[in-house]
Amino acid sequence: MTFLSNLLSYLATEPFRLAFAVVVIMSFVGLNAAYLVWLERKGAGWFQRRPGPTEVGPFGLLQPIADALKLMSKQLIVPSGVDSLLFRGAPLLVMAPALMSLAVIPFSQSLTACRFNVGLLMIFALGSVNVMAIMLGGWASRNKYAIISSARVVSQNVAYEIPMLLVVITLIMVSRTANLNEIVDQQKGWFWHWNFFRLWVNPLMPVTFLIFYICMLAETNRAPFDMAEAESELVAGAYTEYSGMGFGVFFMAEYANILLGCSLATALFLGGWHSPINGLPSNVLWFLVKLYLLVFSVIWVRWTFPRTQFYGLLNLSWKILIPVSLFTLLLTGGMLKVVRYFGF
Repeated sequence: MTFLSNLLSYLATEPFRLAFAVVVIMSFVGLNAAYLVWLERKGAGWFQRRPGPTEVGPFGLLQPIADALKLMSKQLIVPSGVDSLLFRGAPLLVMAPALMSLAVIPFSQSLTACRFNVGLLMIFALGSVNVMAIMLGGWASRNKYAIISSARVVSQNVAYEIPMLLVVITLIMVSRTANLNEIVDQQKGWFWHWNFFRLWVNPLMPVTFLIFYICMLAETNRAPFDMAEAESELVAGAYTEYSGMGFGVFFMAEYANILLGCSLATALFLGGWHSPINGLPSNVLWFLVKLYLLVFSVIWVRWTFPRTQFYGLLNLSWKILIPVSLFTLLLTGGMLKVVRYFGF
């Protein structure tokens, strides 16, 4: 018993706990990437009144496994003339930031891989690496379509990171913390967690959620903002020269970033693991319900709205989202001054 207790206490140390968390996060991302593709293909069939996957397994449930086996069996071709090091490293660079960022997402009061006082800032710091990875993958391909896509990725992400960061700064001003656990804890006890203080200080808080949601779609290159991989113009965008699991890792990274964006929106705006119904216990199930409702809405938007033009995409950010988010930031700052002056 002494040996067993010593072994368990040793395994509970920080390095082993983090290693276990990495395995769990990678399994969570892989399983979601596989079956969110199935859900997306099924959803596309429902929205467009046509069949989705039906042949491989009941209701096509084994289709993601068949797709994964097909991708793993294909040869990873490195075309001549490419920058081999960057070409091979880009898929890894695009996947790593999403996995690292999910480690600081609080799925419940106790279910968090790493607790950081500045976890929110860490997520946005790692988000810039994702943009660089896609840009490097396209640039290293030495393909004109991939290079055009890389330029679009950079301009699109620069344009939409600004209003998203302004929204997050507004939330930090109201919450007075960048710790995601504390931000979630401040949202309990009000219908759908739009607590009274938030709405009083910033009556446009629902608008900030809408801005965050739009920016999340653009940051993850999802329709109607998927200009970086517009098939009718750029073949497969930055991924044109990738084959086999090189393309598969980019594909998984897209869904990992969707999970990350929806998890962040759940923690910042929807109360995280807190129950929206008085009397029901708060736990990780509520977080997952809110998370997958947002993920379904992302899929719904993709198969409902047509792709916008590139200039329309940039104008939406620079002419509408940035001024509105800046106004909400100034409004929140002014209202906080009023609250502090009168001692509310």
